[in-house]
Amino acid sequence: MTDAKLILILKICITVGLCLILLGIYFHNFSDMIDAMGVTGIIISALCIALGMVLSLPTKMYLTYLLVLRESDKKQ
Repeated sequence: MTDAKLILILKICITVGLCLILLGIYFHNFSDMIDAMGVTGIIISALCIALGMVLSLPTKMYLTYLLVLRESDKKQ
């Protein structure tokens, strides 16, 4: 996989993750349907936020990986 494809996939993951976080915040703060569902509604909104955070994590991991590779190349 080329770096361009990997960067595109990471950008898509970040975008979907941010959208899920925003959806979870909307559900939690503004949606009356989620409020009427009770505990199940809270779980749904929390799940959206958690999945959004999980999807936004790969970019941080990839950047750390690149920095480690760059540092190991400098030592050699």
